[in-house]
Amino acid sequence: MTEIAHPDSILIIDFGSQVTQLIARRVREAGVYCEIHPFNNAEEAFARMGPKGVIFSGGPASVTAEGSPRAPQAVFDSGIPLLGICYGQQTMCTQLGGTVEGGHAAEFGRADVEIRAASPLFEGLWEVGGRYPVWMSHGDRVTQLPHGFEVIATSENAPFAIAADESRRYYTTMFHPEVVHTPDGARLLSNFVHKIVGLKSDWTMAAYRAEMIRKIREDVGDGRVICGLSGGVDSSVAAVLIHEAIGDQLTCVFVDHGMMRLNEADEVIKMFRDHYNIPLVHVDASDLFLTELAGEVDPEIKRKIIGRLFIEVFEAEAAKIAADGKGAPAFLAQGTLYPDVIESVSFSGGPSVTIKSHHNVGGLPARMNMKLVEPLRELFKDEVRVLGRELGLPERFVGRHPFPGPGLAIRCPGGVTREKLDILRKADAVYLDEIRKAGLYDVIWQAFAVLLPVQTVGVMGDYRTYDFVCALRAVTSVDGMTADFYPYDMNFLGRTATRIINEVRGINRVVYDVTSKPPGTIEWE
Repeated sequence: MTEIAHPDSILIIDFGSQVTQLIARRVREAGVYCEIHPFNNAEEAFARMGPKGVIFSGGPASVTAEGSPRAPQAVFDSGIPLLGICYGQQTMCTQLGGTVEGGHAAEFGRADVEIRAASPLFEGLWEVGGRYPVWMSHGDRVTQLPHGFEVIATSENAPFAIAADESRRYYTTMFHPEVVHTPDGARLLSNFVHKIVGLKSDWTMAAYRAEMIRKIREDVGDGRVICGLSGGVDSSVAAVLIHEAIGDQLTCVFVDHGMMRLNEADEVIKMFRDHYNIPLVHVDASDLFLTELAGEVDPEIKRKIIGRLFIEVFEAEAAKIAADGKGAPAFLAQGTLYPDVIESVSFSGGPSVTIKSHHNVGGLPARMNMKLVEPLRELFKDEVRVLGRELGLPERFVGRHPFPGPGLAIRCPGGVTREKLDILRKADAVYLDEIRKAGLYDVIWQAFAVLLPVQTVGVMGDYRTYDFVCALRAVTSVDGMTADFYPYDMNFLGRTATRIINEVRGINRVVYDVTSKPPGTIEWE
């Protein structure tokens, strides 16, 4: 594993909140490195990291229930600053001798907190006597504070909306500062890491790039690295970064499964071979993939087929590379991101495995016997884009909307055929072209077309048609965890639908999907 030591860091102890990742994003936006670890692994992580401060996340459990999650005692014994959020407040207060009770009025959604006393937690943000909007999500509440704590702010249903022990630098909030619905929440978290913990804003992509290049060279030495290039942002940024570190010791294998967007495979080949001069093996395996997918309609089985074939093709190419007389690759490069790492150690199980399958096609088998090089495993998606810009990748490529590993196979519900994929590719290209012309591409987080498994009767000029229905999807997202549909005006939709129907043979009707998505389920099928 390619990891960097971070002497000035924040540990976030995860108690199962669906928005814990947002805490980490806000801390990193403040220029401070942090890591998330589940409560049941927190003691080991705390000892390994030696963090300068700790944040307790929210969570779905009740502190009053037997066996509910707790923070390790070592954290309290350390004397470093602590911040507890929602459940984090409740377990901190319970573990320090306070009382938490259920049965009181719950508080979900927007609320106002009234500031009763000054605190460095909101210095420069809120004034004593003022009322400020926050986002609550709790059933239980603290009814008695531990010794040394004082009330800093209250809300209608949370008498201890903010409580702190300033002498020990322990701070707690009943509301969630990490979500965008708490307008000043990001600045509050910034105050914690800067004013209370005392860390500087030295987490930058320039520094990360330089340190990661040094680490890759140290780990790889004179060995060879093979990278599975999907054409997406993650694997591409990883490949460029590794190539900058070790040059032609890296070979990229681009397995083209035939389900990429229009001209995307050609763009990948041109950029890596011509622009970056990175050794690249292009394998056109589209016939193999389409043959195996023929007649399959279950999306989960589609993913498994694609994942299995990807591994088989990649493994065959790796064997050819090993036989070229230059020595077998000893390292495998992957574009693993920090959310993948978090989900892989999640204590709660939950839906993360299913959700992840929307975006991943599976790992490589242990029999390949290679050490991993994962230069992005500490980064969130938006940080990968920043690193890509730092490395000089074209903005059109770095800012590309997310695209799942199985590609158009899951945007073509029902059976997958070459004809249907070609229809979908053309419709998707028209749609994205109109979005770019309208100046909306960077406003929208993700947009794509879907070829529905239904055909309808239509009239085009003097002819009846019996063609497919195309659905258009566009969502906005601040954090990549929740999404809402983009509110196009009717002129845009009318113009786009007209172009698709006129230019793409095989489609006679276009609809727009206006559903929203809860946390963790950005992809639509």
